[in-house]
Amino acid sequence: MKSLEHKTGLIFDLFFCIVFMPLLAVVGPARYWWSSFPVFAVLAVSYLYGCYFATKRLDLPKLILSKSYYKISVITLVFLVLTYLLTLYPLPEVDFVIPSMSEYQTRVRNYNVAISLWFMFSIVICYSLTISFVKELYERMLLQNIAENQRNKAELAAFKAQISPHFLFNTLNSLYSLVIGTSPKAEDAFIKFTELLKYSYVTTGNEYVALSDEISYIQNYIDLQLIRLDSHTKVEWTCSVDNEETLIPPMIFLTFVENAFKYGASTSRDCTIYIDLRLSGGELTFTTENMVLRHRDEFRKEMPVGLENCKSRLAGLFPGKHSLTTTDDNSIFKVSLTIDLN
Repeated sequence: MKSLEHKTGLIFDLFFCIVFMPLLAVVGPARYWWSSFPVFAVLAVSYLYGCYFATKRLDLPKLILSKSYYKISVITLVFLVLTYLLTLYPLPEVDFVIPSMSEYQTRVRNYNVAISLWFMFSIVICYSLTISFVKELYERMLLQNIAENQRNKAELAAFKAQISPHFLFNTLNSLYSLVIGTSPKAEDAFIKFTELLKYSYVTTGNEYVALSDEISYIQNYIDLQLIRLDSHTKVEWTCSVDNEETLIPPMIFLTFVENAFKYGASTSRDCTIYIDLRLSGGELTFTTENMVLRHRDEFRKEMPVGLENCKSRLAGLFPGKHSLTTTDDNSIFKVSLTIDLN
């Protein structure tokens, strides 16, 4: 994906540098500058090259889409000021027999040069913005296709692996009737397990679910794990959200929670698994932290693959609006996910 994006950008850059800009400098208004004032011509063309790459570097389309109007205003003002200062470059005067005509012709020439420079500046900025928007649209289409393909694969895998939901839940209801009265703890665990299965089946084809449903799923998963584990493993699970009805893609936290228990739980050593979920002002943060106590070799081999899959899914769902970082320091593994849901 990154390689394809790099190649696409490189093609656009080469076309601008080798074809577009040389044509503008030789065939456009600047063709007369090379013989009359070459220093100014070189300075103007270099400035226009700089405008193109600066516009690409600043990634104006993302600023526009994210409504960062203050940054856009500052950048626009800087470009306008620099272009205006370049139009004030002292050009040689036009020599006429009549001094007054020389002064008049010099003013006319300077005015025409300034208009030509502004025209070329506008052409370059329009080209750069057009290319940037096309590239942004192309990248988003690729990311969307990747996300859709992964979702289709997940749905297909679930379809192949699943038993008939009606048969499964009818069987669970029958088993539940046998469990009732035997043990309150077993009854509660059975209910939570049933809710986990039901949530997995129901959300398979859903694009979004309420955050409250995802929170309940995590809580049930933690409760079931604590039943299996003993007092050596503790879980610090904190949740603070300002809107539980916020819609998010289903099971985007599951991989991180599963890995925290898979590698960080123990029945012989004291350990703590930290899980934190927060939502404030449309910014969602999710973190897990645990010691890597088991399957160290498997962790080193499988964790990077799992993280890449998560990064690909997040890139398709929230392009340019999320960050996922991991640290592994002294056998303490930490995952930090931030998503801008605005």
